[in-house]
Amino acid sequence: MPGGRLTQAERQQIALGLADGLAYAEIARRLDRPTSTVTREVMRNGGPTAYRADLAHRATERRAQRRRQAAPRGTEAPPQAHGRDPEAVREYEELFTTVMMASGMPKMMARVMACLTLTDSGSLTAAELVQRLQVSPASVSKAVTFLDSQGMVRRERDERRRERYIVDDDIWYRSMMASAKAIAQVVDTARQGVGVLGAGTPAAVRMENVARFLDFVSENTARAAEQAREILHTKPEPPAAEQERTARD
Repeated sequence: MPGGRLTQAERQQIALGLADGLAYAEIARRLDRPTSTVTREVMRNGGPTAYRADLAHRATERRAQRRRQAAPRGTEAPPQAHGRDPEAVREYEELFTTVMMASGMPKMMARVMACLTLTDSGSLTAAELVQRLQVSPASVSKAVTFLDSQGMVRRERDERRRERYIVDDDIWYRSMMASAKAIAQVVDTARQGVGVLGAGTPAAVRMENVARFLDFVSENTARAAEQAREILHTKPEPPAAEQERTARD
């Protein structure tokens, strides 16, 4: 499997594959690259509908140049726990950030969320986030305030009275419940519009249909989150144990 950065020719093949409606996995197979490499490349360069090979290539060169200029001479990436490959972790963090951005999360908020989520402790101080992300304290503060409002991080004081930002096992549950609540508010507003626009008019019918659709989505989102919450607190079985159980069955 080839390593290193994507070439301009490979980016052109990605663009052609997207134009043909191919899945990321199929494009990656044709390039003999990991699917995650193609996914990250596309998502951080405009997404599947706006990806352009030449623009992506130039953008990658600019990012590499900025990293070289920002990196202090003679320094290396900090060692990773559990024998992880630092470069692989960095690339995966970029991918995770990019996918969250594609879902609608602002860039700085996505970077902070990825940084917190991918730490083993799931907890960092503002100073640690500033150091890891190489951004200003104000940027971290703004991002955390947004994530806190969405139920995706929580704050607590450690033994040194420093405020720590935490992603725990329930963050995705709280986020989904916050999303369901926000949708329910849209439902209420849409139904108010029916009265304003006049029941039975085309615009009012449209708003009523929107309200009924989003009401269904909100209720089912909340119900599914409640039913699946236990999964967030369950440790997956080791592969060997799972194989032994399958063999016994």
